[in-house]
Amino acid sequence: MDIIPQNVKLEGLIGKEIKETVTITPIPKYPFEIIDVKPEQEGNIKCTLKSEKSKYILNIENLKKDVSRYFDSLIIKTNSKVRPEIKIKVYGNITDKATVP
Repeated sequence: MDIIPQNVKLEGLIGKEIKETVTITPIPKYPFEIIDVKPEQEGNIKCTLKSEKSKYILNIENLKKDVSRYFDSLIIKTNSKVRPEIKIKVYGNITDKATVP
């Protein structure tokens, strides 16, 4: 499978929309379906999943409303016997205007 990007950085200013898109493409020789997607921790990020043709699109959005840094992961459950779980690491760095160069 192809996962692009393999790690997600959510960086930006408080009050702004901060999101990233991840594309997961199964290899035709080893097809699978995504059964469930959820963050490892509550309150940092939210994720929505879309299926398009032969790939999946994950939209990941920051939920933090204050200056903070966090490390989280998306846990993706599949019906694959080879790889029943996929983890995508998510790094968040939410700042205010005073700390942005």
